[in-house]
Amino acid sequence: MAQEPKDESGKPYHVRLSKSEVGRVALLPGDPGRVPLIAGKLEGGKPLSSNREYVAYGGRVGGEKVVVVSTGIGGPSAAIAVEELARLGVEVMIRVGTCGSIQRSVGVGTLVIADAAVRMDGTTAQYAPPGYPAAATPGVALALADAAASLRKKASVGLAASTDSFYAGQGRRSFGGYIPRDKAHIVEDLGAAKVLCFEMEASTLFTLGRLFGVKTGAVFAVVANRVTDEFRVHAGVDDAVDVAVEAVRNLKRYSV
Repeated sequence: MAQEPKDESGKPYHVRLSKSEVGRVALLPGDPGRVPLIAGKLEGGKPLSSNREYVAYGGRVGGEKVVVVSTGIGGPSAAIAVEELARLGVEVMIRVGTCGSIQRSVGVGTLVIADAAVRMDGTTAQYAPPGYPAAATPGVALALADAAASLRKKASVGLAASTDSFYAGQGRRSFGGYIPRDKAHIVEDLGAAKVLCFEMEASTLFTLGRLFGVKTGAVFAVVANRVTDEFRVHAGVDDAVDVAVEAVRNLKRYSV
């Protein structure tokens, strides 16, 4: 039992779901409060479980059974969700999150579809060597891009940078003004390398997806732009949700 912890009913210790409650596809927001918002776009969306940061709802998109599970903030909690959902038989996982743009042209309220992520987290180092890529599944990324185009939502496709620190790790001054020297120019450096945004979970999802044979993708609402210093809390979130749900309809078109 300690090797693969479960609760008293035999469900995975953290997500508290059974195989009968999940389908082939999972949508993974970080914020538990975003779960009912996404579930409201599904057919027959209903709550399934709630434990710690892991809130789960179930429903359908067309004929596809979908589970929506929050992962909390950062790689460690996201990895737990990916591990336990994979054990339950989930085959496709799409992150539905928010990000901070580091490109002037990627404005607040638009979307980013990540086809890969820079591994600036610590979690993936527990699973794979430094050179191992964090890449989305091409078919899932294409399904997301196609969904954005069909819904006429402005989306940029490219690289995200996944960090374990929202403040210093993303080049923000910490309390008291502290900033590590190597992070003082990280926005400019990554921007010059054509990275589109900062976020905190995609590299974990993509890396574990490759290791486990799970197909993955990610769409983010841009709520901040670090170049223009603009921030709007909920900007683009509804659009990201709509694109993720529409992408589920497109998966089989791309052999996912």
